[in-house]
Amino acid sequence: MKKIEHIGIAVNDLNTADTLYKKLLGVSSYKTEHVESEGVKTAFFKVGESKIELLEATNDSSPIAKFIAKRGEGIHHVAFAVDDIKAEIVRLEKEGFTVINTEPKRGADNKLVAFIHPKNTHGVLIELCQDLP
Repeated sequence: MKKIEHIGIAVNDLNTADTLYKKLLGVSSYKTEHVESEGVKTAFFKVGESKIELLEATNDSSPIAKFIAKRGEGIHHVAFAVDDIKAEIVRLEKEGFTVINTEPKRGADNKLVAFIHPKNTHGVLIELCQDLP
């Protein structure tokens, strides 16, 4: 793993959260995007080398809708950049981690992504991210 790629924050209303984070961080989001496969709308902020991803559910079966119903708004995941997501999935499975996505899928911000179950990581959902060409 190379670095923390971003921190994902689940929100009820992306427009309201976007306005709040713009005030908080002193910068506008650089990108908004719909990820239909996950049922979310996202907005990304960059401050220095760090990124924040805001996530709003677009339907009731979205993982974000389920997360907010269970835990409320807040930190949803920590994402790590990797060079070879498939090799990292294999390595983590060998280390005993439960990989939710054994095959990476297309995610937001032009990335391939896979998730590690939070039961193995002290309650923190971990996302692996590899840049798409």
